[in-house]
Amino acid sequence: IVVQPQERPRLAGHFRLQWEEAQKAWVLLYPEGMVKLNGSAGEIMRRIDGRKTVGEIVEELERAFATAGLAQDVQDFLVIAQQQGWIKT
Repeated sequence: IVVQPQERPRLAGHFRLQWEEAQKAWVLLYPEGMVKLNGSAGEIMRRIDGRKTVGEIVEELERAFATAGLAQDVQDFLVIAQQQGWIKT
């Protein structure tokens, strides 16, 4: 699986992303349970809205964290998220 910069990922239908104060983390809720996301995964997932391209998400993250070179890390995570069924592209 390869996630291209022009793709517009969206959350899979049975998942809901929310901030969980008790966990101090972003979580993915689904009927059978919850996935607690680490900080990087949460920052990526909260930008996935079905409208932004992968490239735009990378640019937004690089601006937000004043860094460069995040494209490969974001794409690697999105491949995992797609394999887990969390997102669709």
